[in-house]
Amino acid sequence: MKQLALDIGLARAPTLAGYLAGPNEAAWRHLQLWAGSPTRSPVPTYLWGASGSGKTHLLEAVREALREQGASCGWLDPGIAQPPDFDERWAVVLLDDVQLYTAVQQHAAFSWFVQSQALQRGVLAAGASPPAALKLREDLRTRLGWGHVFQLQALSEPERRAVLRQAADARGVFLSDEVMDFILTRFSRDLGSLMQLLDHLDAYALQTQRAITIPLVKAMLESA
Repeated sequence: MKQLALDIGLARAPTLAGYLAGPNEAAWRHLQLWAGSPTRSPVPTYLWGASGSGKTHLLEAVREALREQGASCGWLDPGIAQPPDFDERWAVVLLDDVQLYTAVQQHAAFSWFVQSQALQRGVLAAGASPPAALKLREDLRTRLGWGHVFQLQALSEPERRAVLRQAADARGVFLSDEVMDFILTRFSRDLGSLMQLLDHLDAYALQTQRAITIPLVKAMLESA
């Protein structure tokens, strides 16, 4: 959607308050307390679950919460081919999609982990499998599993609807039941994809000065 490139930058950053916990309330409450504490525990936390269960949302929400407190974080995901050296100014280290790390990324993640622990800094990581099933170097894999471990469950259909409705309301966007049905039956139900679609719709509706209807959704797709 080339014509929306400038508008997409206005997408809202994920927040812990905006996360509909559903079956993942224990993990959500743990992260709320941890991110909100000025003396957060250095014991690592690892989140695991299938795609769409909210792992990346929670990591990004923690990063945003810390940023609002004036704290910086180390962030590593599979898209960062050459990770930077550990920075002692980081309050925490965030490791996303660890199951996809290359040998170089695993080396960096292990180094960050060790240095974080030496300085009593926190580590929050996420992956698709429980620690014991990760195909990573042994020293990294065992460290990911020795702290708090939470399995995240994908949200049910009513819960996904509630998340989409809540996100739309936060943007001041009205989604009719018909539009909701159209979106949920024709697009990926992964929460990240749904939030991205909502950002596209919001930007396109503002650009065209039209309400969000099924014809508008179709027009947006045709103009991509």
